[in-house]
Amino acid sequence: MSAPRFRVLFACVGNSARSQMAEGFARALAGDRIEARSGGSRPLGHVLPGAIQVMREKGIDISRHPSQGFDEAWVRDACDLVVTMGCGDDACPAFVGKRMVDWDLEDPKGKDLATFRRVRDEIEGKVTGLLRERGLLPAAP
Repeated sequence: MSAPRFRVLFACVGNSARSQMAEGFARALAGDRIEARSGGSRPLGHVLPGAIQVMREKGIDISRHPSQGFDEAWVRDACDLVVTMGCGDDACPAFVGKRMVDWDLEDPKGKDLATFRRVRDEIEGKVTGLLRERGLLPAAP
């Protein structure tokens, strides 16, 4: 019998850049050892072209990811961790009884590709660290 998958929600306001990139990295790096989802408190309705472009530069396609709200039943009943993306207490939900961490990340919406790349690289480092902490990736050399 295989070990249960780690289940994580990456949450931000628009679910159009930061949380989408985090979900993309988590899936690409951990494969079937993780169930990564993303959602927004006020979903924009689409993934930003800048986020799609900079993730493609890393070989990860997030162009078909939906921009959506939260699956509250999944979060409540199955999710192991909620990671918020610096969206502030008024915009990101608090799920009672769920372990939560906040990654204070700049929102790249409306900014240049250099900003998207910088935020992407910061997210990649944070996701990699989280996966190592959970034993889903080997420790850093």
